[in-house]
Amino acid sequence: MKENCEIIIFDSLNEGLFTVDKDWNITFFNKRAEEITGISREKAIGKLCRSIFHSNVCDANCLLKEAIRNNKSISNRKIYIINSDGCRIPLLINGSPLKDEKGNIIGGVETFQDISEIEELKKELKGKYSYYDFVTIDKKLLKILEILPQIARSDSNILITGESGTGKELIARALHNLSNRKEHLLVPVSLGALPENLVEAELFGYAKGAFTGAYKPQKGKFVHAEKGTIFLDEIGDIPLQTQVKLLRTIQERVIQPLGSNDTINIDVRIVSATNKDLEKMMKTGQFREDLYYRINVVNVHLSPLRERKGDIPLLINHFIEKFNIIKEKNIQGIAPDALAVLAAYNYPGNIRELENIIEFCFIMTKGALITIQSLPEKFKVRENNEIIMPVSLKQIEKKAILESLKRNNYKVMATCRELGISKDTLRRKRKQFGIPK
Repeated sequence: MKENCEIIIFDSLNEGLFTVDKDWNITFFNKRAEEITGISREKAIGKLCRSIFHSNVCDANCLLKEAIRNNKSISNRKIYIINSDGCRIPLLINGSPLKDEKGNIIGGVETFQDISEIEELKKELKGKYSYYDFVTIDKKLLKILEILPQIARSDSNILITGESGTGKELIARALHNLSNRKEHLLVPVSLGALPENLVEAELFGYAKGAFTGAYKPQKGKFVHAEKGTIFLDEIGDIPLQTQVKLLRTIQERVIQPLGSNDTINIDVRIVSATNKDLEKMMKTGQFREDLYYRINVVNVHLSPLRERKGDIPLLINHFIEKFNIIKEKNIQGIAPDALAVLAAYNYPGNIRELENIIEFCFIMTKGALITIQSLPEKFKVRENNEIIMPVSLKQIEKKAILESLKRNNYKVMATCRELGISKDTLRRKRKQFGIPK
């Protein structure tokens, strides 16, 4: 009777609560814990707590291990877990040793709150830094992202241009998810990765016996994307012969499978992307002019990362949060000197290269901060056994303020909004760096 009463009390709590024994097996799991994790009490009890929560602190920084080791309660620590749907959930946790009537430690007890709504509010208060998986304060990119819903609803063919690694596929996915076709498939096709003789078959499908090995008919990507969106990545690599057939598909909204005399009507939105100069390719006869104007009804151009250096600190923090979950680590940030080195680099591989650098740092970092010693060897230019700093943090900050002032015609409030700082902070920084009014 007493045990049932305790269960009722614990189930009425607005916080998740669980207990573990000294082997870290879960011995109790209340109703709110079920709701937050998406895992039933029956499945949780008897399992190792790390196999239920998949937290970013399970290995090295477990709160309960610390509480039991030091025989004291620990409060208000923020962690992340992965729930049963694979979603990342921020929690605020408290932990204490669990003792028997004689005061012997027999395990641990932890309570936790879902602070997802608080975190969302924090994101809103931070300002307009994140849109459709883009993290940016760049003025040009923000303009593109702000009109993206309007472009998505138009159903016109779109060409996304920009260097490799600038996020062209992210834009394509955002366009699809914001469009009236979002209930249907987005079908990506990497044309540069396909052998030239297979591009046509991949796009339009083929009939039985169309070529050696075609033992049965095969549907192409356009058919799979029916009523949805097809994303033709690396469109500049499409063979000239296939360009003719693609042009007919766009004009007549029909496809003809390879080796077949039949045509199939299609209803597909076409989004293309390239890192090549298609206008230059037209002049040399490598890309058809009529096809170019068909796929380029709306152009979205993404600037390289070297032209939006202000985004580098934001992106680094974004990738640190991402890899803390994936790698189950708890790295808190990046040291100022390491940030200065990364901010001075030009990133020929753009955002993808920066992400790879931070992932490498997660392998090399032993403490709570990414340091210069964590960076790949190419950043460790040395003279007399000392690392040469290409630029200081003050120089980066001064440059960012100057560029923002110029972009905003030296208007104080517009500059403050772009940089996410107050008027007093801007005035103080201008005085510090000797920037005249």
